[in-house]
Amino acid sequence: RTKRLEVRQPILTDKDLEKIRAISDVGGGEFKSITLDATFPADQGAAGMTPALKQLKADAEKAVRDGYNIIILSDRMASAERVPVPSLLACAAVHHHLIREGLRTSVGLVVESGEPREVHHFACLAGYGAEAINPYLAFETLIAMKDDLPQKLDEKEVLKRYTKSVGKGLLKVMSKMGISTYQSYCGAQIFDAVGLKADFVATYFTGTATRIEGVGLPEIAEETVSRHRDAFGNSPVYKNALDVGGEYQFRTRGEDHAWNAATVAALQHAVRGNSYERYREFAKVLNEQSDKLVTIRGLFRIKSAEDDGRKPVPLEQVEPAKNIVRRFATGAMSFGSISREAHTTLAIAMNRIGGKSNTGERGEEAERFKPLPNGDSMRSAIKQVASGRFGVTAEYLVNSDMMQIKMAQGAKPGEGGQLPGRKVDKIIAKVRHSTPGVGLISPPPHHDIYSIEDLAQLIYDLKNVNPNGDVSVKLVSEVGVGTVAAGVSKARSDHVTIAGFEGGTGASPLTSLKHAGSPWEIGLAETHQTLVANRLRSRIAVQVDGGLRTGRDVVIGALLGADEFGFATAPLIAAGCIMMRKCHLNTCPVGVATQDPVLRKRFTGQPEHVINYFFFVAEEVRELMAAMGFRTVDEMIGQMQMLDQRALVEHWKAKGLDFSKLFTKPPAPEGVAIYHSEKQDHKLGQVLDRTLIADAKAALDRGAPVKLATAIRNIDRAAGAMLSGEVARRYGHEGLPDDTIHVSLKGTSGQSFGAWLAKGITFELEGEGNDYVGKGLSGGRIIVKPAPDSGITPEDSIIVGNTVMYGAIAGECYFRGVAGDR
Repeated sequence: RTKRLEVRQPILTDKDLEKIRAISDVGGGEFKSITLDATFPADQGAAGMTPALKQLKADAEKAVRDGYNIIILSDRMASAERVPVPSLLACAAVHHHLIREGLRTSVGLVVESGEPREVHHFACLAGYGAEAINPYLAFETLIAMKDDLPQKLDEKEVLKRYTKSVGKGLLKVMSKMGISTYQSYCGAQIFDAVGLKADFVATYFTGTATRIEGVGLPEIAEETVSRHRDAFGNSPVYKNALDVGGEYQFRTRGEDHAWNAATVAALQHAVRGNSYERYREFAKVLNEQSDKLVTIRGLFRIKSAEDDGRKPVPLEQVEPAKNIVRRFATGAMSFGSISREAHTTLAIAMNRIGGKSNTGERGEEAERFKPLPNGDSMRSAIKQVASGRFGVTAEYLVNSDMMQIKMAQGAKPGEGGQLPGRKVDKIIAKVRHSTPGVGLISPPPHHDIYSIEDLAQLIYDLKNVNPNGDVSVKLVSEVGVGTVAAGVSKARSDHVTIAGFEGGTGASPLTSLKHAGSPWEIGLAETHQTLVANRLRSRIAVQVDGGLRTGRDVVIGALLGADEFGFATAPLIAAGCIMMRKCHLNTCPVGVATQDPVLRKRFTGQPEHVINYFFFVAEEVRELMAAMGFRTVDEMIGQMQMLDQRALVEHWKAKGLDFSKLFTKPPAPEGVAIYHSEKQDHKLGQVLDRTLIADAKAALDRGAPVKLATAIRNIDRAAGAMLSGEVARRYGHEGLPDDTIHVSLKGTSGQSFGAWLAKGITFELEGEGNDYVGKGLSGGRIIVKPAPDSGITPEDSIIVGNTVMYGAIAGECYFRGVAGDR
C-alpha cells in the first residue's frame, strides 16, 4: 500500500523543503525524493526551452520508474549562465506527461521556485499539480526587508505571517469554486486560458479551455530569456532598480492603465465644461490602444459600411442620443462602498435621462423612493439581490424597475462585496439591517441556489413580489457562460448581464482584483451565439459591463450581441473620482468612496456631469453607426461580421492573436430576432396570492383586520410574496398592525412559502412547508404545524425544508417539527 507524506499546509519553508529533500535517508525506505533541475543554459537562448522541457519530462518519468515517489522541480540553479523555465510551465508539463504515462498517482510534485509570490501564482501551481511549493525568493526578500517593516518582527514570525496569508488566499480561491480541501483543488486546473495557442495548451495544459489563439512556446521562451537578460544584463533601466510593476496602481514605467492621471483629467474637463471636443480627445486616447494592448477590443477594427456591401447613412438619420442613453446603466456600486452624495448623484442623473442606476448589493434608504420637490428622483431603478441579502426587504423590491440577482461580479468572480467595519456607520447599518462597526462580507454562493431550478425559483419569487419589475441575472464572462445564459433565459429571466474582468471594485481585498473572470468580449460573444443557436435571444435582454469607457466600446459590445451597456468607473470619474484606489480605507479625498462626514463635504460632482458624459458617449455611438450604415441600435446588435482584427499590430507577442471565434455570426432561422424583442411569460396569472389580495382588499385599502382560510398545494409556490408586495407598496417596510391579515392554510405548500412576508400578515399553515420557508421575511409571522390527524410525532418529523429564513430581515417563525438539512 502506497504511503503519503502529509504536510500541514502547502507552502514549505526552506527548512521544510530540506527535510523532504533528505527524506530518503530518514524515512525508512518508505519515501525517496529527487530534485530535478528546471533551468537551461543561457547561451542556448530561447531555443533552449523546448529541449529543457523535453529533458525534464523524461527525467521525471525515469525517476518514477526508478522508485522515487517525491519529485522536487527546482530552479535554484538559476544564474547568469542558466535561465529558469517558468515554474508553472515546468510543473504543468511534468504533471500532464506523468498522467499520459499512467504514473502521476505514484509520485508527489513539489515546486522549488523563485517565481511564486502572489496568491494567484500558488493557485495556478496547485491547479496544475503542485502538492507543495517552496517560494524561496519570496522568503529571502521578506527576510531582507524585515528591518524596514512597520512592526519589528523576527525572521520566523515574518515567514509565518506570509505563509499564513498565502494559505488564507488559497482558501479564498478554493471557496469561490466550492472546493473545501487542497487535495481536491490540486490538479483540478479550474482555469481558462486567454491568448494562448491551442496546440500549446493541448500539450502543456491539457484540458484547459482557450477561446483566443495567441502566444505559444516560442514567444514564452523569448520572453523568459528577455527577462533573464534584464536581470543579468547591462540594461541601464534595471541595473539599479527592479521593474516597478504597476499591476494594482499606475506607476511610471509600469503596466499601462486605461485610467491614469491624463485620462481622468481629460474626462473631467470634458464633462465639467460640457465640451464634446474635449471628450473626443479623451476617447481618442482610449480607443487607440493597439500599441499598448490595454484591452482585447483595442485590437479590433470596426468595418465601414462599404466593407459589408452597404452604404453609410447621414448622421441625422441615426437614432437620437436621447434614445440611446436609455440603454445605459450605472454599475452596482453600493451605498456604503461609495458615499450617499455619489450614490444619489448617479441615481438622479440616470433617472433624468431614462437610464438605470443600480443600488449595489447593500440596500437603499426608504426616503429615496419618493420624488424630490423639483421632480428629480434619487431612487435606483435596479435593486440588486446578492448572496448576503443585506437590506433586501419587500419594500426594497417593490420600489424597483429591475431586480438583479448577482450570481457573480466581474471584478471578483466567486465573491460578494466586502465592506470593512470602519465604513459601516449607523446609517449604513440601518439600511443594511446590520450592526455598526461590523464588517459585511457576502458569501460566495447564494444558499438558496444550488441548481438552475433553484435560480428559476428565485426569479419566480422576485417576480411575485414585484410583478411590474423585470428580473435580471448577473453573470461573469468565462468559457461556458453562454450555456449558463441559455439556462437563465429558460428560467424566465427578463435580462442577463455579462460582466467582464476589467470592472473596478471599491470593496475587495487586493488578492481578489486580478486573475478572475475574463474579458467581456469573450463571454458576450459566446452568450449571444449560444442564445441565437437555441432560439432564445429574442426573449432576454443582454447587458454587458466591465470597463466600458467610450462610444467605441458600446458599439463593439452591440456588434458582439449586447442590447444594453453598464458603466461604473467612468461615470464615477465624471462625478469626481480621481482613482486614488483607497476606497476600502474610508479616506477618499474627494468624498466619493467614504462615509467620513468631513471628507464627504469635498464631493463636488453634479448629475449634469454624469449626464454630459453619457450623451457624449451616445453621440460617439451615433457617428460610428452612421459610418457603418446603421440607423438604429437594434439593427446593429449581433452584426459580428462588422468586426475584424487590426492588421497592423506592432507588438511581437500579439502577432499570433486570432479572434475568429469571437467574430463568427451564428446563423439565425428566418423570422427569429437576434436582439431582445419579446416579453417572458412568468406564469403569474393563476397564483394563489391573486385570490388572497382580492379577499384582503379591506385590509389593503383601509387597514381593516381580515381573516382568510384556504387550502394550499405544493404547486402554490411563493405564497404570500405578491400579497406582501402589495402591503409594502402601500405601507412601506412598517407594514400593517400586527395580525391585520391572518391567513389559515391547510395542505403542503410549494417552495418559498411566506417569502418576504410583510409586517401585519400572519400565515398559519396546518400541514408542512417546503424549501425556503420565510425567505427574506420582512416583518410577518409564519406558523407551520402538523395537522391534528396526521399521526406523526412532530419532534421526529420534518415540517419545513432546506434553507429556512434565508435573508430574513424581521418577523417571527414558529415550526412544530424538524427543519431540513441545510
